[in-house]
Amino acid sequence: MSELQPELLLQAYAVGVFPMAQGRDDPRLFFVDPDKRGILPLDEFHISRSLRKTVRKRAFEVAWDRDFEATIDGCAEATDRRPDTWINPEIRRLYLALFARGHAHSVECWRDGALVGGLYGVRLGGAFFGESMFSRSTDASKVALVHLVARLQASGFTLLDTQFITDHLKRFGTREIPREEYHELLTRAIAAPVQFDVASDDWPSVEALLQAATQTS
Repeated sequence: MSELQPELLLQAYAVGVFPMAQGRDDPRLFFVDPDKRGILPLDEFHISRSLRKTVRKRAFEVAWDRDFEATIDGCAEATDRRPDTWINPEIRRLYLALFARGHAHSVECWRDGALVGGLYGVRLGGAFFGESMFSRSTDASKVALVHLVARLQASGFTLLDTQFITDHLKRFGTREIPREEYHELLTRAIAAPVQFDVASDDWPSVEALLQAATQTS
């Protein structure tokens, strides 16, 4: 049986389908096109008062693509709250290949030289598909999400796909939309012209987001 190629994976994203596995130890993949899709509208991002303060303190060194491999491994690791994940070796191989081709990115929070949280996802045109996040330090993944949204806004992205909705993501303004509506947004987003440079300083964009985003308690 031939291995799934990263180019085919990008084609799947382009038509609204994404891969998953039943568990970290299950070698099989299956593709998902849910009836309801989670998105985080970039112009409706919610930031709590406490998170706003944390971001402004700059308690973490935030970096893009410094250690994508360690970020995906952090997302795959078992925790008390999440004893299993869907990131199996095949998922890991495919997303490392996408990263090598410039289509996958990580947002990482570092403290004292250690990676303490972050997230990763896939970029295709003006769409970003958030895959997973992790935290080893309080608020680390939340800070990474703020930096992600700020850069996507500043770069001209029009779609941040969260795939599904969780109570955690709802706090930031994530909502569900029907599959047909999602596919329409996806088609427009993929065609959108964006300027995406992970090497540039994103702090000005973060400050602008903190001023503009809806504040929650």
